[in-house]
Amino acid sequence: MKIKGKRVQRTRLIKKGRYVVEVKVELVVPPEDPSEPCYEAETVEFLREVEARAANGDVRWLREVGKVYELVES
Repeated sequence: MKIKGKRVQRTRLIKKGRYVVEVKVELVVPPEDPSEPCYEAETVEFLREVEARAANGDVRWLREVGKVYELVES
């Protein structure tokens, strides 16, 4: 279901295990409550998938959807 309102792009960082993934997502500012942008259901599912794939080490897929940073031991 699409929420009516102004759409804005934001960068989100998802950290899971050895990886941090930087992705661009779309948020909606609903006209009924413009105090805070909100996620649509599809965006929440996408963020969950990014987290799950980071936990599984699916770097190839993660690189397709955003920037991937990996923890390097010193």
